Amino acid sequence: MECSSEGLSEQSIDLRSRFLAFTDHARAALASLNEDGGDLLGELRHLSKSFADIARAASTYHLTRLLSPYTGKCNEIFKAVRNLSSTRTGALIVIQREASAEERMTAGIPLGAEITSTLLESIFNVGSPLHDGAVLIRDDGIVSAANVLPLTKKVYRTRKMGTRHRAAIGLSEHTDALVFVVSEETGTPSFAFDGFLYPFYFMDRE
Repeated sequence: MECSSEGLSEQSIDLRSRFLAFTDHARAALASLNEDGGDLLGELRHLSKSFADIARAASTYHLTRLLSPYTGKCNEIFKAVRNLSSTRTGALIVIQREASAEERMTAGIPLGAEITSTLLESIFNVGSPLHDGAVLIRDDGIVSAANVLPLTKKVYRTRKMGTRHRAAIGLSEHTDALVFVVSEETGTPSFAFDGFLYPFYFMDRE
């Protein structure tokens, strides 16, 4: 998924089309409530799947809007997160926006490399000396790896929060950076922004 105005426009059209189709189908399901032989449960299953597809499309669109002014490598970042998720490889990826993220982290190892999904995945491989800590991305480059992020001081009573997730939230509390995090235990991908953690849904076509 390219970070460009053209790509955003295509995603916006696609998302609008999905919403309209969902609305039409919901109206049809409502109209058939009192019809003999109607398959209400089947209609609900279809609506549930359609809504899940909308959530994936909306997640990708929202993230692209947040990142497109700051990097043109959304496709490589999203691909890396998806592949790391599929192998349950723990990861922290910081995309710097306006505010300097480096001022809020303990510096790791400078890299100065171009962003590719292959490189991001190799950095977080358990056998890599750089796999602990966070990767910092600025513009279209990987600035550094093995950076240490500040942990949030928030108390979460309703869910277990690992160190990676607390670090992602912690940095996003102090900067406008967007931080992807992949759980090593479950492989679940999410992202932190403005002090909150959100699920990251993948589009089936990616």
